Parts: sequence; C-alpha cells; structure tokens
Amino acid sequence: MPRGIGNPVALGCRISQGAGVNAEESPVEHENRWILNLRGMSVTKISVDFRLVLALDSDWEVALEAPVNLSHGTAHVDPSVILKPESQDVAAALTLFGAKVLSAVAFRSGTLRLVFDTGHHLTCSSDMSFEAWQVTGPAGWRFASLPGGDLAVWSGSGTSES
Repeated sequence: MPRGIGNPVALGCRISQGAGVNAEESPVEHENRWILNLRGMSVTKISVDFRLVLALDSDWEVALEAPVNLSHGTAHVDPSVILKPESQDVAAALTLFGAKVLSAVAFRSGTLRLVFDTGHHLTCSSDMSFEAWQVTGPAGWRFASLPGGDLAVWSGSGTSES
C-alpha cells in the first residue's frame, strides 16, 4: 500500500489453512513466521517506481518500499548491497530476473526474507513509519510489514491477522 494511504487493521482472527487456494500454494502459518510457499517460482518481471516490484509465477508479487539488503553467498565472501527503491537505486536487483525462489519467509517481526537458486538472499526489514514491503498472491492472499514492526495477513476470505 503506498505510503500514507490507509492503515491495515489487524482483526486478530485465525486464518484457516487453504482458504480459497489449493494446499500446495497456500502459505503456512508457524508460531513466529509464515512460509509463503513460493518455492520454484521464477521472477518473471522486475519494475521500479517508488517501489521495487518482483512479479513471480502464479500471480504472486513482491513489492518493496524500504531499503533492501541483497547479498550473494556468505557475508564473509561477498558483502551485501543495499537497494533503495524510493530513489530507484536498485540496479543490482536485475540479477534476480529469471531466478527461482528457494525460500520465502514473512516473519511476525515484519521482516521478509527470500532466498533464490542463484545464491542471492533478499532481506527487507520493517520500517518505523510505513509499510516496508508487501507480498500479494492469488485468492486474495496479502502479507504486509506494518509500521513499527509487525505483520498483517489477509486471505481471500477477507480476514486479517497480525
């Protein structure tokens, strides 16, 4: 959601597994995180405005507004690059085009971590003032990092949980 437009409301409802999508595509809730089940999906499009947007197979999209840490391999071998979507300083993200997701995790702390088959790791932490990132998918799934460090989750049923 663009900065300053609306505030998501966490309703404290439980989201049933598989609400509106089949089991292999449904995100899975754990105690401190959601596994987004994007494994094997490729980055099919990269776009930039005030956000860095990665379009994936199966109608999933990752939109990043806050600075993003992009690393490759271990930090000791190859230090990370900070991508800054707001100023369009995201050229290093082009290496993700065509990459397949190995792991996608949305933590309740508001941090998003993606790991790709190219060895790249993308991490976006929460921001104090705005939604740092959001991931949207089929059947109404939406995950958003809330200002100050929390996670909101919506399913196709319209329920929300943080």
